[in-house]
Amino acid sequence: MIDWLAEAKKYQDDLFRDLEMLLTIPSVRDTEKATAEFPLGPGPAEALTTMLDLADRDGFSTKNVDNVAGRIEYGVGTETLGVFGHLDVVPAGDGWHTDPFKPVVKDGRLYARGSADDKGPAMAAYYALKIVKDLNLPLSKKIHYILGTDEESEWFGINRYLEVEPAPDFGFSPDAEFPIINGEKGIASFKVTFKNALPITGSVQLRSFTSGIRENMVPQNAQAVLAGHNLDNLSDQFTDFAAENELIADAQLEDQGLILSLTGKGAHALEPDAGVNAGTYLALFLSQLSLDQAGQQYVQAIAEVMHLDSRGRQLGVAYHDQLMGDLTASPDIFNYQAGENNSVIINIRYPQGTSATTINQQIQTTLAKFGNNIQSEIFGHAQQPHYVPASDPLVQTLLKVYEHQTGHQGQEQIIGGGTYGRILKRGVAFGAQFPGQPNVMHQANEYMPVADIIKATAIYAEALYELAK
Repeated sequence: MIDWLAEAKKYQDDLFRDLEMLLTIPSVRDTEKATAEFPLGPGPAEALTTMLDLADRDGFSTKNVDNVAGRIEYGVGTETLGVFGHLDVVPAGDGWHTDPFKPVVKDGRLYARGSADDKGPAMAAYYALKIVKDLNLPLSKKIHYILGTDEESEWFGINRYLEVEPAPDFGFSPDAEFPIINGEKGIASFKVTFKNALPITGSVQLRSFTSGIRENMVPQNAQAVLAGHNLDNLSDQFTDFAAENELIADAQLEDQGLILSLTGKGAHALEPDAGVNAGTYLALFLSQLSLDQAGQQYVQAIAEVMHLDSRGRQLGVAYHDQLMGDLTASPDIFNYQAGENNSVIINIRYPQGTSATTINQQIQTTLAKFGNNIQSEIFGHAQQPHYVPASDPLVQTLLKVYEHQTGHQGQEQIIGGGTYGRILKRGVAFGAQFPGQPNVMHQANEYMPVADIIKATAIYAEALYELAK
């Protein structure tokens, strides 16, 4: 019997040295800085080469696929076990108490962007593979540890990998929760466009409205600029509105007009109720004013059918499945400039039984009451719901390992998040967030408990051995 936790603790210093180096890399997808060599920008590529260099150092075979994905390989056999991690992160955003790219350990927690999603779990899985290798354990299957670099956006890297490299037969992604995630809702974003068709003149005009930095993040900040007459009174109204709703407000009267800024709370879009959407709250406030027709249409639609509507009831897309639960809807990107076509991007996680096409039609029908200049379209790549039955040997083995390592009963789970686990027909997500821990992914001051990273390493090491022996 191998004491996997004791083995993991032997590597603790080395693991955290390597992890902290990885966390200092701001590996946000940045196509504005893309080159032929670095299609997703320099940050993701640097994180990938750093990880592959670690594996080369430790004697693994590695492969870099176009600086957008890579593989660490170990073992031989006719079957291949895949482990799928990602090295990109969402933008840091505001509200951090420390530098998001300078890791800090405080009160037993490692704070940094990517500590929980997904560099901490990814490094735990890497060191688990290193433990299996260093113990020279007999395996009958190959292990391919595959690393993507834009999981938080369009999955270009992992899709490119699968175009040119063989897909594993089965596997897991260390990018969610324990005890297991064997089902994931479908994920699609919808771009609602307000075509420039209405007057933008009036006593109070909406000049601009912006909120959100990523379509899978509940926006923490929002800002609008108003122009017109008698704007002084609005500052006090805005401050009172923010106080009533436990938000932070700032109003500044400058040459370009009255600038209204609102701060809520960011969160992962998989559960919008975990955040406080600054964008929809700002629209709610503005909808109570008498704006120009174009501006009023924009904020009225948001306030009436998107605000505090995490289950999509007002939007007309609500759906519930007994296995997968509720559909969730999160309006996450708001862009309005007077005199232009304007938009809202809504991120929706949907269970089996409905589809992205159906949802798009429902959005279009609901918004028609606000005007015939509004259109909805599926934005980016839509992902179908995914489920691996609880009876599958992969699920059963991983639950057995979890129970052995923790002493707690395991059970199947289905989430609204999307992981690389859905790439394979027999693919699941497995950790590394433990039950009872708050989900701080995509939030300011993201962290992962130090002890949990080591515990996850032990679980992953046993899992790799049990699945590949």
